[in-house]
Amino acid sequence: MGFNLDWSVYFQELPEGGVFYWEMIVSGLGWTLALAACAWVIAMALGVAVGTIRTTDSRALVALGNAWVELFRNIPLLVQMFLWYFVLPEFIPPLKRWVVNAEPAHAQFLAAMLCLGLFTSARIAEQVRAGIQSLPRGQRLASQALGLTQAQAYRHVLLPMALRIVIPPLTSETMNLIKNTSIALTIGLAELTFRTREMGEYTFRYFEAFTAATLIYVAIALAANRVMALVERRTAIPGYIAGGGR
Repeated sequence: MGFNLDWSVYFQELPEGGVFYWEMIVSGLGWTLALAACAWVIAMALGVAVGTIRTTDSRALVALGNAWVELFRNIPLLVQMFLWYFVLPEFIPPLKRWVVNAEPAHAQFLAAMLCLGLFTSARIAEQVRAGIQSLPRGQRLASQALGLTQAQAYRHVLLPMALRIVIPPLTSETMNLIKNTSIALTIGLAELTFRTREMGEYTFRYFEAFTAATLIYVAIALAANRVMALVERRTAIPGYIAGGGR
């Protein structure tokens, strides 16, 4: 029995009419991009902050940062997604009321955004910590000799150097974040993977549906990779990043 492909399925209408399958996939892509962008902002902001405090002289801050990383890095992402959407609202009555009364998509998006943002922040924090600790100790001592406070040393000397060094691993984390958005389908968010599976269930054309999703994910990830590579080239420090001019 032959295997017949029907690429025209994208231009067919859903059973209820009014919407084509390609429009449904584009709608899912919009949720995926919005989720990845918002989660990335949260992850970068918290990741840089947590990674920085883990290299300070304060034992309390170091312990807090270590606890943050171990908590979010060692719990499976799928479990965290369920905790944020199904469990946490049960312990916060105002949040539960909002989840019940809000549009389901809004509640699902918020839960997925926080889950992915905090999960990725723990991984970015580890990269930032490693970047700061890889700098020569003389840079910190020189900052002190110039009369800079610890906060000023981090702001003007250590962080600008460290963030340039860790751009390659941050590129990998960005690409992983984009792919991890697919986990949001487990709580009902109609992102790209959710819409792709829905199209397959309607048409039984799973090959065509998931081929589209695969190509879209590859295109997004490659676009993110090229943007980060451009940032790396523009900010590279000679002698600190091997092949930084690629």
